[in-house]
Amino acid sequence: MSTHGPRLRPDLEALPSYKAGQRPRARTDITTYKISSNESHHVPLDSVQAAIVAAVTDINRYPDPFSRELVATIAGHFEVSSEHVSLGTGSVALCGQIIASAAGPGDSIMYAWRSFESYPIWTGIAGANSIEVPLKDDETHDLDAMLDALTPETRVIFICSPNNPTGQIVDRDELEKFIRQVPVEVVIVLDEAYIEYVPEEKRSDSLRLYREHSNIVILRTFSKAYGLAGLRVGFSISQEPITQALRKTAMPFGVSSLAQAAAIASINAEPELLERVASVVAERERVFSALNAGGYELQPSYANFIWIRLGPDTNKLHVALEEAGLSVRPFPGEGLRISIGEREANDRFIEVALQVAGGFGVRR
Repeated sequence: MSTHGPRLRPDLEALPSYKAGQRPRARTDITTYKISSNESHHVPLDSVQAAIVAAVTDINRYPDPFSRELVATIAGHFEVSSEHVSLGTGSVALCGQIIASAAGPGDSIMYAWRSFESYPIWTGIAGANSIEVPLKDDETHDLDAMLDALTPETRVIFICSPNNPTGQIVDRDELEKFIRQVPVEVVIVLDEAYIEYVPEEKRSDSLRLYREHSNIVILRTFSKAYGLAGLRVGFSISQEPITQALRKTAMPFGVSSLAQAAAIASINAEPELLERVASVVAERERVFSALNAGGYELQPSYANFIWIRLGPDTNKLHVALEEAGLSVRPFPGEGLRISIGEREANDRFIEVALQVAGGFGVRR
């Protein structure tokens, strides 16, 4: 009899672990702030809270496994067919469903790097290989290099715009040119988790691109601008063959009845939510301007966070912010991602960042 324990996949040892934004340690001397996870600091709207409370009375029952009301609401909102909408427990789950639908051992998944940390994790779980294409110096996707890196084994390409954690977007014209040059057999994922924070004139027309190209998948989430991170619900829009595959690879009953009710109420309250988005964008620009004036050379951010590339000086600023009661997301040796939070949190971040800047000489 074996004494070594259960036989698990040895390749899982090599999987990177997802590093979630941490909460600040408990303090009694100051108010602490969590600005590490790109969450909305606004509590749900009253109408959304009311929908959640109403749905509580039915949680002894399984949710609608097809989420028909939410799917129909999303489809109507974006003027697409219900057969083109799929749901997941956040857009992160849909990333895994896409890879599971298109790739397996020996296949390749391509994405820019640095980008969303779940891409290499889901790739490894599928037994596929990662093709990581470095970002340009201005933190944007190098689409020409991505085209050059294509192989016959490439099954999926993720384009994260705005990119997490750098906040940059892909140029509309360059993206369309890129899509035309990628073989139609390769699934192209337009990961738009932060799209609501991008000015209309800067956004790619992803809905038109999905209508024109059968290999396009649009990913959206209710976790960020809609403020439902704790309920875990995201959605995709794609043409029917891909949508059917995503529904097959979805976890049964994954999107809870509370999440479905809250998402429907959030769509119906979109004008109020967009006012909140506008306030976050205004705060982002205020923080950005203050850091620029203080000597930081930053690339634009189009999300609800700011990226500071500091290389070996990353830890110095990270430690100072932690000591000031601010939890941010460090990428050791690379930089820091700072979510836009309450005005008080943003003010304290600016103060600490400008104090520390003189100690090491800021750089992009």
